[in-house]
Amino acid sequence: MRTITASYFISLDGVVDAPQEWHLPYADPELMSVVGAATEGVDALLMGRRTYEEWEAFWPHQTGFPMADFINDTHKYVATTTLTDLGWGPSSVLGDAVITRIADLRNRDGGRIAINGSGTLTRHLLRAGLVDELHLLVHPLVVGTGKHLFEGGGAPVGLRLADQRTFGSGVTYQVYEPVAPAADGA
Repeated sequence: MRTITASYFISLDGVVDAPQEWHLPYADPELMSVVGAATEGVDALLMGRRTYEEWEAFWPHQTGFPMADFINDTHKYVATTTLTDLGWGPSSVLGDAVITRIADLRNRDGGRIAINGSGTLTRHLLRAGLVDELHLLVHPLVVGTGKHLFEGGGAPVGLRLADQRTFGSGVTYQVYEPVAPAADGA
């Protein structure tokens, strides 16, 4: 069975939106080594429609950027019912029954599956028990506005801290694994 890992640049106030506007001052070699290591063994990317459209507008035109070849060449599975023709490949539309389709994809042979961006998709997959690891690079700043990774409420999802490191920049790298949420009053 394949594993699904969701990775995010996140601010102290939980914002994951537009990291290109606040992350770059922290992108030192120490942090970037973790980002590079996150691609090892990955042969598929999961993304929502908005993330796909944003990345399609940017990544195919990048040259010389360390992540460009990986992102452009890795198969992208897009959770959408509105897009039918994906012009940036290799890619596939997941269509209806996204949770079932992703569960099937996870049960196939292959490498690791990564989610970067697509917070809404990550929330749904966490609640469905399909995320194996959540990697957070928590930046020591408050962004104030933007999309938060955990917004909109929903059922509790228990997580266990599996690894943690602090970089010289003040960014903390936290790896969480799902566990059953604690019962009320426990």
